[in-house]
Amino acid sequence: MLLRAGLQRVWLPCRAVGSVSAETLGRRTVASGACSPGDLSPGALNIFDRQLKRKQKNWAARQPESTQCDYLKEEVGSRIADRVYDIARDFPLALDVGSGRGYIAQHLNKLSLFHCRKLLGSFSRQTLQKMLCLHWVNDLPRALEQIHYVLKPDGVFIGAMFGGDTLYELRCSLQLAETEREGGFSPHVSPFTAVNDLGHLLGRAGFNTLTVDTDEIQVNYPGMFELMQDLQGMGESNCSWNRKALLHRDTMLAAAAVYREMYGNEDGSVPATYQIYYMIGWKYHESQARPAERGSATVSFGELGKINRLMSQEKKPQ
Repeated sequence: MLLRAGLQRVWLPCRAVGSVSAETLGRRTVASGACSPGDLSPGALNIFDRQLKRKQKNWAARQPESTQCDYLKEEVGSRIADRVYDIARDFPLALDVGSGRGYIAQHLNKLSLFHCRKLLGSFSRQTLQKMLCLHWVNDLPRALEQIHYVLKPDGVFIGAMFGGDTLYELRCSLQLAETEREGGFSPHVSPFTAVNDLGHLLGRAGFNTLTVDTDEIQVNYPGMFELMQDLQGMGESNCSWNRKALLHRDTMLAAAAVYREMYGNEDGSVPATYQIYYMIGWKYHESQARPAERGSATVSFGELGKINRLMSQEKKPQ
């Protein structure tokens, strides 16, 4: 089910910090071809510069008014908390992974939350939440396998990550402007996972009783440059290895004009769409319900067309 919610971003100018943006941090390392693949699984692609992403996150956290850019994560944190409360189970322990300043924990006053560096302890059942950080993981299949590994049997994983339609307005505007001004375009928004692949990855990691749904949050900004400044303040600037190091001023101005012309609102603001994938997966336990064995059904699909007539006959007095 696709839902849409609107958030109005009131933009306030941030204090200038030098002339080097978060997007240019670590550019020397990228130019030299240096790469830190880490413990990637065989066949996994090294798409993102993880060292640069750490610098971007640290830069954003050091800003004097860094919490002004937390509005999106706070909104998603509340929606994950709603999904936790929808589960009619009691969990003695919860592990909050990748949630920054506790965007989920502030809504879960009935649970004992520990950050990812805390030991899990010997509890019979647990829940694990992970929010808006999986889209920067190079080896997503292995990350999901590790999440499944740390869960105890009958534990549940509840996560959220950005989807493929995130910032499609910005992506399209930059591509059109760069093609017109420079004769071609480079990716300026990081790649995202498709929703039809997410269920397969969760199943491959060992989760069962899967639930995957999508949501869209639309935030209105005064203009494209304010959007990009907020993305930088969130620590969400592009860090893919194949990103272009520099965007010309004329291209940026053209992109802003295209953005406003194609997607602008009547009040002069521009919308930015954030698509969120929410996922729920359980670790197997023998007490969980199991699907019936193949061939055990007593009614065939061919009888479904007659169900109304059969039900009416059952209701007639004998």
